[in-house]
This record gives sequence, C-alpha cells and structure tokens, in this order.
Amino acid sequence: MRMHTLRFVERLGRDEILKKRQETSPVKFLGCLEEQISENTSFDYYIVTPDTFAGLGKRAGSAILLFHGLNERNWDKYIPWAEYLSNELNRPVILFPLSMHINRSPLEWSNPRAMQKLINDEFGDGPRSSNLSFLNYALSSRLKSDPFRFYLSGRESIYNVYQLMNEIRSGRHELISKGAKIDIFAYSIGGLLSQVLLTSDVQGYFAESKLFMFCAGSLFNEMNGSSKMIMDGDTFDTLTSYFTTRFIYPQHEKRIIGDNLEQAFISHIASHLGKERREAFYRNNLHRVGIISLKQDKVIPTSGILSAIGTGAAGCLEEMDFPFHYSHEIPFPVSKENAAERKYCFEKVFGRAAEFLR
Repeated sequence: MRMHTLRFVERLGRDEILKKRQETSPVKFLGCLEEQISENTSFDYYIVTPDTFAGLGKRAGSAILLFHGLNERNWDKYIPWAEYLSNELNRPVILFPLSMHINRSPLEWSNPRAMQKLINDEFGDGPRSSNLSFLNYALSSRLKSDPFRFYLSGRESIYNVYQLMNEIRSGRHELISKGAKIDIFAYSIGGLLSQVLLTSDVQGYFAESKLFMFCAGSLFNEMNGSSKMIMDGDTFDTLTSYFTTRFIYPQHEKRIIGDNLEQAFISHIASHLGKERREAFYRNNLHRVGIISLKQDKVIPTSGILSAIGTGAAGCLEEMDFPFHYSHEIPFPVSKENAAERKYCFEKVFGRAAEFLR
C-alpha cells in the first residue's frame, strides 16, 4: 500500500462550533481553553491506496471513508484494516480523524506518565471511579465536566466531513475525482457518526453511499462505554443520564439547535425517540447498510443494534463469534498463539466488508 498525507484546515461550521465550545464548562487539567487547541482545527489526514494507484495517472473514481472509535489516539489498529480494504477493492481508503481524537488532540493526552500523574494529583489515595485509567483520563475529565462535548465533537466532525465532501464535489481534491462514489466503513462510535450522516443527509452527499459497520450501530442508551480504554464508569453514567434526559428537552438544554442533524442524532439515543423515522430509513435502505457485530462485545451489543435498525432491517446484520479471547476494543488481539485463527477471522470480517462495499 501507499500512505498519502493531506492537510485539512477547518472552515465550515467553525464559528458555530467555536461559540458552542466557549459555552462548555472548563476542564481542570487543561492548561488552556479547548477552543485554543490548534491541533483540532488544522491537522493531517491520511489516504491509503494500493500500489496500483500510483500508475493510474488520474484521480480515483471512488473511495471509502473509514471512521474510528471513541478515545483513539493513533491509527495503529486501523492501518491493517484500511490496507486490506484498499487492496481488495482497489480503492483509496480515507483515514479521517474525528474531533479531539488521534492527531487532533494534544500529545500529552497520549502520555501515560503525564495522565497518571494527573490522576494521582486529583484522587491521591482516595476512591476512584471504576475503569479510570491513564488511557481514558483526558476524555473522562472532559465529558464529566460537560457531557455536551460528546455531541459537540460529533457535530464538528460531521461539519468536517461536509467540508471534505465539498472539496471533492467541487473537483478540488488532489486524489479523489469530482464524481467519485464515497462509501463508508465505520467502527464503534464511528458507526453512530455515520448513522447521523446518512439519516440527516440534506445535501445528498451520501444518497447512494453504502455503509458497512463493524462493532457499531447500537442505540446510544444501549451502549456500555465504561472501559479502561474508553471512559470511566462515573463519566459513562453522567453521559447516559444527560443524553436521555436533559439533552432531549429544549427547555433544559439551551445549547441545542433543533436542526435535521440534531434530530438524526436524537433518533439514535433511545428506541422511543424518532423511532418511525429511524426504522423507516433502515428498512428502505436495507440494500446499502451492512453490519457485523460480535457476540462477546460488551460495548456495542447486538441487541442494541437491533433496537436501532428495527426487526424489519435485521437482514443486514450478522453476528459473529471468534474462537479466541477478544473484546470490542481489541477485536483482533496480537499474539503468537492461535495466529492462524485470528488471521482467518480477520479476513472473514473484512472479506465480508469488501464484498459488500464492492
């Protein structure tokens, strides 16, 4: 494969996001205001292409957007995924970081010593929330301070994708052609982002796009984000309570706007919210949505995905199980033991994805 580095400077929706971010509660551990984190608004994203792409001599006629999970700080897990899809489909795969994730966040957030010191300084020898770790301290602190940040980062990420699509459709992208078909591969919380993108697509950017989700697609209130690699237990409880109560009522949350994008997100919070609209979308677009869940996934359970898409669209969902220990966060653990089985399961999942996205 080849890896191309491209620069992105946030413009679309920037004033709105900046204003909303200024309205969020401050975070104690940050040495600056969140709106001053320059990495989040000017950053690199990457495009993986097969070797054959170098000899095409023209921009690609199709591509795949790959969206990652919550609290990711690097692309290590996803590069083999992108490489497989790119080579199998002979298409570029766009690795696009979500707001405040990967290289869009300060390096200190990925520093174990720095984060552990902050934990020790805050809690000392006192009690700590379940699953609190140096891996999730930055995200946990930010969301516990103000859970609205979860939605705001998602909204910002969608604006960023719109800006990228504007660049492609206007013919200004250096690797992707103006009329390119753009499909999506989404993992974990990247699936929720994709669901909101497709069900609120007023621009029609994704009207013909296929969406393949892996360990993704659940209603928000049926997820379990309490994990040492995602967020601590108290933060997850705070987040769930906020989005299932205060956020959905304009009289309690003055920061919500009520537009189509927001309504699409709300319809994926709980089964009774926007159920008719949500299930009609999946039922009518069954042919362009594919999902693989994992039986032992505790973060995004199969039952939560079924609650989101409805029984009428259950045909697009396949539940798998692997003959080795795995988790949502690490579906393909690296180990010399049972390497052949893991390779087989990896190729089974991504072979299905490639077949669907072909």
